[in-house]
Amino acid sequence: MDNFEWLNGYTVKFGLYHVDFNNSNRPRTARASARYYTEVITSNGMPLPREDEFLYGQFPEGFIWSAASAAYQVSNDDTGDVACDSYHKIAEDVAALRNLGVSHYRFSISWPRVLPDGTTKYINEAGLSYYVQLIDALLAANIKPQVTLYHWDLPQALQDVGGWENETIVWRFRDYADLLFQRLGDKVKFWITLNEPFVIALQGYGYGTAAPGISFRPGTAPYIAGHNLIKAHAEAWHLYDDVYRARQGGLISITISSDWAEPRDPSNQEDVEAARRYVQFMGGWFAHPIFKNGDYNEVMKTRIRDRSLAAGLNKSRLPEFTESEKRRINGTYDYFGFNHYTTVLAYNLDYASWISSFDADRGVASITDRSWPDSGSFWLKMTPFGFRRILNWLKEEYNNPPIYVTENGVSQRGETSLNDTARIYYLRSYINEALKAVRDKVDLRGYTVWSVMDNFEWATGFAERFGLHFVNYTDPSLPRIPKASAKFYASITRCNGFPDPAAGPHPCLQPEDAGPTISPKREEEVQFLGLALGATEAQTALYTLFSLMLLGACTVAFLSYKYCKRSKQRNTHPGQQELSPVSSF
Repeated sequence: MDNFEWLNGYTVKFGLYHVDFNNSNRPRTARASARYYTEVITSNGMPLPREDEFLYGQFPEGFIWSAASAAYQVSNDDTGDVACDSYHKIAEDVAALRNLGVSHYRFSISWPRVLPDGTTKYINEAGLSYYVQLIDALLAANIKPQVTLYHWDLPQALQDVGGWENETIVWRFRDYADLLFQRLGDKVKFWITLNEPFVIALQGYGYGTAAPGISFRPGTAPYIAGHNLIKAHAEAWHLYDDVYRARQGGLISITISSDWAEPRDPSNQEDVEAARRYVQFMGGWFAHPIFKNGDYNEVMKTRIRDRSLAAGLNKSRLPEFTESEKRRINGTYDYFGFNHYTTVLAYNLDYASWISSFDADRGVASITDRSWPDSGSFWLKMTPFGFRRILNWLKEEYNNPPIYVTENGVSQRGETSLNDTARIYYLRSYINEALKAVRDKVDLRGYTVWSVMDNFEWATGFAERFGLHFVNYTDPSLPRIPKASAKFYASITRCNGFPDPAAGPHPCLQPEDAGPTISPKREEEVQFLGLALGATEAQTALYTLFSLMLLGACTVAFLSYKYCKRSKQRNTHPGQQELSPVSSF
């Protein structure tokens, strides 16, 4: 408690308890530090912060559990030409999904497979038939399809005329969506227009690390591509809303990806602002126009305009939406599709005004904490705390829209063991953070693990494995072999969360095909050496006793042999000291 501190008198206070020296009764009042120290004593160590404690409980009734793949990634070289060969393995894929106990399966349609030249002039009926068969097989297994229209595989004919930089692609995409709504919409009730437009625009048209590999206009091409992606999404959404929704009754939206960012130095205001910019330039780039007001967020508009003018341009490198386009784009969602994997530490980094690029516009550099567990991907650290934080950010930023997590998972490199404990840790901790977000009143309605099976991971080929099922690429049959994480994820889907072990055994933790739990029949007791033992125990005791008797007999025989041998030696060497049988041994 506070006390008399020598030369400092009562002005310096060290106490865990505050003492009111102006009161003759000297009352003691516990400070927060007293409560914390009590927790240290109780825990016999440093207590976990409340937000880091594991939460037992269930997700809301009707919560959707899903698993994901993408067309090109499961379509042998390090290309996606064959990959997991899902085209010929519908039955195997459905079996893998049933093994996970999911109610939904997220997959993508390959635009080039259905419309080889990107237009409806020629429809590849064989390609379309595959998706009909897949959807029918899923529904027969009571698994509902979640269909992504575009997961990065663009018909080459459209790329030849500029790809996503050519505004005509907006109408080509609308025509493509129209065909799929017509042919598949009676059976598909969950549509995703675009997967991760951030990756398409920045990595495809800025860094050149993803298709189509363009990197020579990093300050303009990503923004132009992103502009057309947003308009294409809006047109597909309005088409479904105007023509198909009333009779098909489905949902349609977009999937946006974002890391979470924490300031490298929370006490540094520049780092705090850098962390905010990081998220606004990643998730907010596409979310703000669709979920907020039809236009880009002010952080992006201001920084890109100011840097463009400083470089001598007469307008911003970020394209502008017309007022009619803003009205057309705003509110084109039925839910927020969200992909999330990791967190970074962000800090401010100023670039020269003449540097024209997305990174220079954002003005942020990022690092990771060395204590964060690694994965098989250089960019992915296991940071579950960020999942809850960014889900809450979406709630606050976009007025708590219905959220479906459409991808979340972790990779391992050089993975050969089926005992993937690191992936189990990732799934357990991340999904638990999602449960905490639900307790925070985030309107989270579904979770999708990436991915069902190991697949082709774009620039890294087959080196990084995200799958809950192991795929042996050296085996021509490409078998799907469940890893330990598949069993773990299945327990979560069956239990709809994490049942509290303190409440006793839970039927949902027992696999459906395991049959009922049967208590072993009590054995009849028998008497053995004065003890009441079960028959099995008595048999074991008898074998043990016999073994000990046999060992004793062998030992006596061995000692007798050694004694006789020593006696013979004494007769040969009369001067030798006499040894007892034991010491001789």
